[in-house]
Amino acid sequence: MTASNGRVAVVTGAGRGLGRAHALALAAEGVRVVVNDLGVGPDGEGGGPGPAECTAAEIRARGGQAVAHPGDVATPDGAASLVTTALETFGRLDALVNNAGFLRDRMLVNLGEDDWDAVVRVHLKGHFLPLRHAAAHWRAETKAGRPPAARVVNTTSGAGLLGSVGQAGYAAAKAGIAALTLVAAAELAPYGVLVNAVAPAARTRMTETVFAAGMAPPDRPDTFDAMAPENVSPLVVWLASAASRGVTGRVFEAEGGRITVMEGWHHGPTEDRAARRTPTEAGDAALRLLTRARPEEPVYGSR
Repeated sequence: MTASNGRVAVVTGAGRGLGRAHALALAAEGVRVVVNDLGVGPDGEGGGPGPAECTAAEIRARGGQAVAHPGDVATPDGAASLVTTALETFGRLDALVNNAGFLRDRMLVNLGEDDWDAVVRVHLKGHFLPLRHAAAHWRAETKAGRPPAARVVNTTSGAGLLGSVGQAGYAAAKAGIAALTLVAAAELAPYGVLVNAVAPAARTRMTETVFAAGMAPPDRPDTFDAMAPENVSPLVVWLASAASRGVTGRVFEAEGGRITVMEGWHHGPTEDRAARRTPTEAGDAALRLLTRARPEEPVYGSR
Protein backbone atom coordinates (compact mmCIF):
# COMPACT_ATOMS: atom_id res chain seq x y z
CA MET A 1 0.00 0.00 0.00
CA THR A 2 1.10 3.57 -0.71
CA ALA A 3 -0.21 6.31 1.56
CA SER A 4 -2.24 8.72 -0.56
CA ASN A 5 -2.37 11.58 1.97
CA GLY A 6 -5.26 13.06 0.02
CA ARG A 7 -3.37 13.08 -3.26
CA VAL A 8 -5.02 13.89 -6.56
CA ALA A 9 -4.07 12.29 -9.87
CA VAL A 10 -5.06 12.95 -13.46
CA VAL A 11 -5.09 9.94 -15.80
CA THR A 12 -5.51 10.49 -19.54
CA GLY A 13 -7.08 7.83 -21.73
CA ALA A 14 -8.63 6.31 -18.62
CA GLY A 15 -11.95 5.19 -20.06
CA ARG A 16 -10.70 1.77 -21.05
CA GLY A 17 -7.68 -0.54 -21.00
CA LEU A 18 -4.52 0.51 -19.24
CA GLY A 19 -5.77 3.97 -18.29
CA ARG A 20 -8.89 2.56 -16.67
CA ALA A 21 -6.80 0.01 -14.77
CA HIS A 22 -4.47 2.78 -13.55
CA ALA A 23 -7.37 5.00 -12.47
CA LEU A 24 -9.03 2.18 -10.51
CA ALA A 25 -5.74 1.17 -8.88
CA LEU A 26 -4.99 4.75 -7.85
CA ALA A 27 -8.49 5.15 -6.41
CA ALA A 28 -8.09 1.89 -4.48
CA GLU A 29 -5.16 3.55 -2.69
CA GLY A 30 -7.30 6.53 -1.72
CA VAL A 31 -6.15 8.83 -4.52
CA ARG A 32 -8.79 11.15 -5.94
CA VAL A 33 -8.83 10.81 -9.72
CA VAL A 34 -9.62 12.99 -12.71
CA VAL A 35 -10.60 10.47 -15.39
CA ASN A 36 -9.86 11.80 -18.86
CA ASP A 37 -10.99 10.09 -22.05
CA LEU A 38 -12.12 11.47 -25.37
CA GLY A 39 -14.03 8.25 -26.02
CA VAL A 40 -12.61 7.56 -29.47
CA GLY A 41 -12.19 4.17 -31.13
CA PRO A 42 -8.90 2.25 -31.32
CA ASP A 43 -8.01 4.23 -34.47
CA GLY A 44 -8.95 7.62 -33.00
CA GLU A 45 -12.29 7.94 -34.79
CA GLY A 46 -15.61 8.79 -33.17
CA GLY A 47 -15.74 9.93 -29.57
CA GLY A 48 -18.01 10.73 -26.66
CA PRO A 49 -18.01 11.19 -22.88
CA GLY A 50 -19.27 7.68 -22.08
CA PRO A 51 -15.97 5.88 -21.28
CA ALA A 52 -14.69 8.63 -18.95
CA GLU A 53 -18.05 8.80 -17.16
CA CYS A 54 -18.16 5.01 -16.78
CA THR A 55 -14.72 4.77 -15.15
CA ALA A 56 -15.45 7.72 -12.85
CA ALA A 57 -18.79 6.17 -11.86
CA GLU A 58 -17.09 2.82 -11.20
CA ILE A 59 -14.60 4.50 -8.87
CA ARG A 60 -17.39 6.28 -7.00
CA ALA A 61 -19.37 3.03 -6.74
CA ARG A 62 -16.36 1.49 -5.00
CA GLY A 63 -16.27 4.32 -2.47
CA GLY A 64 -13.63 6.48 -4.16
CA GLN A 65 -13.69 10.01 -5.50
CA ALA A 66 -13.48 10.73 -9.21
CA VAL A 67 -14.62 13.19 -11.83
CA ALA A 68 -14.83 12.67 -15.58
CA HIS A 69 -13.04 14.89 -18.09
CA PRO A 70 -13.97 14.06 -21.71
CA GLY A 71 -11.72 16.71 -23.31
CA ASP A 72 -9.02 16.40 -25.97
CA VAL A 73 -5.69 16.64 -24.16
CA ALA A 74 -3.83 17.16 -27.43
CA THR A 75 -5.31 20.66 -27.63
CA PRO A 76 -4.18 23.61 -25.47
CA ASP A 77 -7.68 24.20 -24.11
CA GLY A 78 -8.26 20.52 -23.37
CA ALA A 79 -4.95 20.15 -21.54
CA ALA A 80 -5.45 23.37 -19.58
CA SER A 81 -8.95 22.36 -18.53
CA LEU A 82 -7.59 19.02 -17.36
CA VAL A 83 -5.46 20.77 -14.73
CA THR A 84 -8.25 23.24 -13.95
CA THR A 85 -10.68 20.37 -13.35
CA ALA A 86 -8.36 18.82 -10.77
CA LEU A 87 -7.85 22.11 -8.97
CA GLU A 88 -11.49 23.20 -9.02
CA THR A 89 -12.85 19.78 -8.03
CA PHE A 90 -10.28 18.56 -5.52
CA GLY A 91 -8.19 21.65 -4.73
CA ARG A 92 -4.82 20.24 -5.75
CA LEU A 93 -2.88 18.20 -8.30
CA ASP A 94 -0.18 15.75 -7.27
CA ALA A 95 0.28 13.36 -10.17
CA LEU A 96 -0.20 13.25 -13.92
CA VAL A 97 -0.41 9.90 -15.68
CA ASN A 98 -0.17 10.41 -19.44
CA ASN A 99 -1.66 7.38 -21.15
CA ALA A 100 -3.99 8.48 -23.99
CA GLY A 101 -3.31 7.13 -27.46
CA PHE A 102 -4.46 5.09 -30.42
CA LEU A 103 -2.99 3.17 -33.35
CA ARG A 104 -3.01 3.47 -37.13
CA ASP A 105 -0.49 0.85 -38.12
CA ARG A 106 0.88 0.72 -41.67
CA MET A 107 4.11 -0.37 -43.27
CA LEU A 108 6.22 2.71 -43.93
CA VAL A 109 5.65 2.83 -47.68
CA ASN A 110 1.87 2.66 -47.11
CA LEU A 111 1.70 5.08 -44.18
CA GLY A 112 -0.27 8.19 -45.08
CA GLU A 113 0.68 11.62 -43.83
CA ASP A 114 -2.70 12.07 -42.12
CA ASP A 115 -2.25 8.82 -40.19
CA TRP A 116 1.28 9.81 -39.20
CA ASP A 117 0.10 13.23 -38.00
CA ALA A 118 -2.84 11.80 -36.05
CA VAL A 119 -0.74 9.22 -34.17
CA VAL A 120 2.11 11.62 -33.38
CA ARG A 121 -0.43 14.22 -32.26
CA VAL A 122 -2.31 12.05 -29.77
CA HIS A 123 0.76 10.39 -28.28
CA LEU A 124 3.46 13.04 -28.32
CA LYS A 125 1.47 16.27 -28.24
CA GLY A 126 -1.01 14.55 -25.92
CA HIS A 127 1.87 14.06 -23.48
CA PHE A 128 3.50 17.46 -23.96
CA LEU A 129 0.47 19.69 -23.39
CA PRO A 130 -0.84 18.17 -20.13
CA LEU A 131 2.74 18.00 -18.85
CA ARG A 132 3.34 21.65 -19.74
CA HIS A 133 0.20 22.88 -17.97
CA ALA A 134 0.74 20.69 -14.91
CA ALA A 135 4.39 21.77 -14.69
CA ALA A 136 3.38 25.44 -14.85
CA HIS A 137 1.06 24.88 -11.88
CA TRP A 138 3.74 23.08 -9.87
CA ARG A 139 6.31 25.77 -10.65
CA ALA A 140 3.88 28.41 -9.41
CA GLU A 141 3.29 26.40 -6.25
CA THR A 142 7.02 26.20 -5.61
CA LYS A 143 7.47 29.93 -6.12
CA ALA A 144 4.60 30.53 -3.69
CA GLY A 145 6.42 28.56 -1.01
CA ARG A 146 4.37 25.39 -1.40
CA PRO A 147 6.78 22.95 -3.07
CA PRO A 148 4.89 19.86 -4.25
CA ALA A 149 5.82 16.19 -4.11
CA ALA A 150 4.55 15.94 -7.68
CA ARG A 151 4.90 13.00 -10.03
CA VAL A 152 4.52 12.44 -13.77
CA VAL A 153 4.21 8.97 -15.29
CA ASN A 154 4.45 8.93 -19.07
CA THR A 155 3.61 6.00 -21.31
CA THR A 156 6.17 4.99 -23.89
CA SER A 157 6.43 1.57 -25.56
CA GLY A 158 8.85 -1.13 -26.54
CA ALA A 159 8.10 0.04 -30.07
CA GLY A 160 9.58 3.43 -29.21
CA LEU A 161 12.58 1.97 -27.41
CA LEU A 162 13.51 -0.81 -29.85
CA GLY A 163 11.39 -0.11 -32.94
CA SER A 164 8.50 -2.13 -34.33
CA VAL A 165 7.83 -3.18 -37.91
CA GLY A 166 4.62 -1.64 -39.25
CA GLN A 167 4.49 1.05 -36.56
CA ALA A 168 6.69 3.88 -37.82
CA GLY A 169 4.47 6.71 -36.56
CA TYR A 170 3.67 5.06 -33.25
CA ALA A 171 7.31 4.10 -32.64
CA ALA A 172 8.54 7.60 -33.49
CA ALA A 173 6.00 9.18 -31.12
CA LYS A 174 6.81 6.76 -28.31
CA ALA A 175 10.55 7.36 -28.77
CA GLY A 176 9.81 11.06 -28.49
CA ILE A 177 7.97 10.44 -25.21
CA ALA A 178 11.02 8.66 -23.80
CA ALA A 179 13.20 11.65 -24.67
CA LEU A 180 10.58 14.08 -23.34
CA THR A 181 10.66 12.16 -20.06
CA LEU A 182 14.41 12.69 -19.71
CA VAL A 183 14.21 16.40 -20.48
CA ALA A 184 11.23 16.99 -18.18
CA ALA A 185 12.90 15.09 -15.34
CA ALA A 186 15.94 17.38 -15.56
CA GLU A 187 14.00 20.62 -16.02
CA LEU A 188 11.35 20.03 -13.35
CA ALA A 189 13.56 18.62 -10.59
CA PRO A 190 14.00 22.09 -8.98
CA TYR A 191 10.22 22.24 -8.49
CA GLY A 192 9.94 18.89 -6.72
CA VAL A 193 8.53 17.10 -9.77
CA LEU A 194 9.72 13.58 -10.58
CA VAL A 195 9.14 12.34 -14.13
CA ASN A 196 9.34 8.71 -15.22
CA ALA A 197 7.89 6.52 -17.95
CA VAL A 198 6.54 3.01 -18.31
CA ALA A 199 6.64 0.85 -21.41
CA PRO A 200 3.74 -1.54 -20.81
CA ALA A 201 2.87 -4.75 -22.57
CA ALA A 202 -0.76 -5.66 -21.94
CA ARG A 203 -3.96 -6.68 -23.66
CA THR A 204 -6.07 -3.65 -24.59
CA ARG A 205 -8.30 -2.76 -27.52
CA MET A 206 -5.14 -1.86 -29.45
CA THR A 207 -3.36 -5.15 -28.74
CA GLU A 208 -6.11 -7.71 -28.14
CA THR A 209 -5.23 -9.77 -31.23
CA VAL A 210 -1.52 -9.76 -30.37
CA PHE A 211 -1.88 -10.69 -26.72
CA ALA A 212 -5.01 -12.88 -26.80
CA ALA A 213 -2.84 -15.92 -26.08
CA GLY A 214 -1.93 -14.45 -22.71
CA MET A 215 -5.49 -14.70 -21.41
CA ALA A 216 -6.31 -16.91 -18.47
CA PRO A 217 -8.01 -20.13 -19.62
CA PRO A 218 -11.82 -19.85 -19.28
CA ASP A 219 -11.94 -23.10 -17.31
CA ARG A 220 -9.34 -21.75 -14.83
CA PRO A 221 -10.19 -18.10 -14.14
CA ASP A 222 -7.87 -18.12 -11.12
CA THR A 223 -4.83 -18.59 -13.40
CA PHE A 224 -2.53 -15.58 -13.60
CA ASP A 225 -3.39 -13.58 -16.71
CA ALA A 226 0.01 -12.23 -17.72
CA MET A 227 -1.43 -9.83 -20.26
CA ALA A 228 -4.07 -8.20 -18.05
CA PRO A 229 -3.58 -4.40 -17.95
CA GLU A 230 -4.05 -4.48 -14.17
CA ASN A 231 -0.57 -6.03 -13.89
CA VAL A 232 1.05 -2.77 -15.04
CA SER A 233 -0.88 -0.50 -12.68
CA PRO A 234 0.92 -1.24 -9.37
CA LEU A 235 4.15 0.22 -10.79
CA VAL A 236 2.26 3.26 -12.09
CA VAL A 237 0.62 3.76 -8.68
CA TRP A 238 3.99 3.61 -6.94
CA LEU A 239 5.65 5.99 -9.40
CA ALA A 240 2.74 8.42 -8.91
CA SER A 241 3.07 8.29 -5.13
CA ALA A 242 5.29 10.13 -2.68
CA ALA A 243 6.96 6.76 -1.98
CA SER A 244 8.90 7.00 -5.27
CA ARG A 245 11.07 9.77 -3.84
CA GLY A 246 14.45 10.01 -5.61
CA VAL A 247 13.39 8.08 -8.74
CA THR A 248 13.26 10.27 -11.82
CA GLY A 249 14.26 10.21 -15.48
CA ARG A 250 13.79 6.45 -15.67
CA VAL A 251 11.94 4.18 -18.09
CA PHE A 252 10.52 0.90 -16.83
CA GLU A 253 9.19 -1.95 -18.98
CA ALA A 254 6.26 -3.71 -17.33
CA GLU A 255 4.62 -6.94 -18.48
CA GLY A 256 2.76 -9.45 -16.35
CA GLY A 257 4.82 -9.93 -13.21
CA ARG A 258 8.04 -8.64 -14.80
CA ILE A 259 9.51 -5.15 -14.32
CA THR A 260 12.66 -4.13 -16.20
CA VAL A 261 14.68 -0.94 -15.90
CA MET A 262 15.40 0.05 -19.48
CA GLU A 263 18.84 1.39 -20.29
CA GLY A 264 18.78 3.78 -23.21
CA TRP A 265 21.44 5.51 -25.23
CA HIS A 266 24.88 5.53 -23.60
CA HIS A 267 28.24 6.56 -25.00
CA GLY A 268 29.87 3.37 -26.22
CA PRO A 269 33.29 2.70 -27.76
CA THR A 270 34.96 5.80 -29.15
CA GLU A 271 38.08 6.87 -31.04
CA ASP A 272 39.41 10.42 -31.24
CA ARG A 273 42.35 11.19 -33.52
CA ALA A 274 42.04 14.98 -33.08
CA ALA A 275 42.09 15.47 -36.84
CA ARG A 276 39.70 15.31 -39.78
CA ARG A 277 39.35 11.89 -41.37
CA THR A 278 38.81 10.96 -44.99
CA PRO A 279 35.59 9.07 -45.72
CA THR A 280 37.55 5.84 -45.92
CA GLU A 281 39.25 6.52 -42.60
CA ALA A 282 35.91 7.41 -40.99
CA GLY A 283 34.41 4.16 -42.29
CA ASP A 284 37.35 2.13 -41.00
CA ALA A 285 36.96 3.74 -37.57
CA ALA A 286 33.22 3.05 -37.53
CA LEU A 287 33.80 -0.62 -38.35
CA ARG A 288 36.44 -0.97 -35.64
CA LEU A 289 34.12 0.61 -33.09
CA LEU A 290 31.24 -1.67 -34.07
CA THR A 291 33.33 -4.73 -33.26
CA ARG A 292 33.62 -3.40 -29.69
CA ALA A 293 30.02 -2.20 -29.34
CA ARG A 294 27.24 -4.01 -27.55
CA PRO A 295 25.00 -5.82 -30.09
CA GLU A 296 21.73 -4.02 -30.73
CA GLU A 297 18.45 -5.66 -29.76
CA PRO A 298 16.23 -6.64 -32.70
CA VAL A 299 13.36 -4.46 -33.85
CA TYR A 300 10.03 -6.02 -32.89
CA GLY A 301 8.62 -7.97 -35.82
CA SER A 302 11.90 -8.14 -37.72
CA ARG A 303 12.82 -11.69 -36.75
